[in-house]
Amino acid sequence: MEEAIASSQIEGAATTRQVAKEMLRAGRAPVNKFEKMIANNYKAMERLRDLKDSPLTAEILLELQTALTEGTLDDPAAAGRFRRSPEDDNIVVEDFDGTILHHPPPGSELPARIGQLLAFANDDSSERFIHPVVKAILLHFWIGYDHPFVDGNGRTARAVFYWYMLRKGYWLFEYVSISRIVLKAMGDYKRAYLFSEAGECDATYFLMFNLRAIDIAMDDVHRYIERKKKEIQDSASALRAIPEINFRQRELLLDALKKPGRSYSIYEHKNTHQVSYQTARTDLQDLQAKGFLSAIRDGKTFRYEATDKLNSVILEKHRR
Repeated sequence: MEEAIASSQIEGAATTRQVAKEMLRAGRAPVNKFEKMIANNYKAMERLRDLKDSPLTAEILLELQTALTEGTLDDPAAAGRFRRSPEDDNIVVEDFDGTILHHPPPGSELPARIGQLLAFANDDSSERFIHPVVKAILLHFWIGYDHPFVDGNGRTARAVFYWYMLRKGYWLFEYVSISRIVLKAMGDYKRAYLFSEAGECDATYFLMFNLRAIDIAMDDVHRYIERKKKEIQDSASALRAIPEINFRQRELLLDALKKPGRSYSIYEHKNTHQVSYQTARTDLQDLQAKGFLSAIRDGKTFRYEATDKLNSVILEKHRR
């Protein structure tokens, strides 16, 4: 979620992080172009889980760019295709004030350049070792430099960075948002591109910026984990202080605090705690009666979700 939101905000999505997260968590349909950008980015990031085991192809690049830009382009025909020459050779990279920062290579060169990019991305047999993190950053730079699409280049470049990191087993990067750091240092991000280009494509500047961003983002993740651990410990203590619920109900509510939006069935509760169906049913209905859960019909049965009361009770216990 963090990466989808920040990557879209880099490209101009004007909405707050809180509103965007609420939209993604609730599965609410986007109400404007900016929310659509974020929803697209989130779906594309989820798609990377399936694509990480596949070699990078032109079709995958086009799929990602299409997913990232669906319903947000001024010209819908620009989705799912590479730039064409001379039709799209007027595409430039501009700063917010209109200053031209970069003239991408002409569209006529793209077939060869894309072929070289894919060969580099998929080459695991090279005699010259390149660290996977460095290679992922270079792929990011390469796509940004070639600018193979009319729009969506930055988002596609960052998605390919994540594709390569996940492909190489860096599973933690599902939880690391590089774009959130980039968003806070947009000037440095642009200068890293410009310095690399001015230095005859010496990507050292871009590599150093991204390595620093990764370092900061990893620190953020570790701080987040520690904060969540403390929150869970505090919540468990608060739940133990509620005398009118039993230990099975307490475990369910603690799980609901860890996993916002999750729902529970009587059968799941029954199997988790190895109790009878009637006991499990009584547990859930009792929590519903106390206002901690709400029941949602699911076919012929019900599923139960945590209500706002659970969070408010925990907050009140913490205050005390």
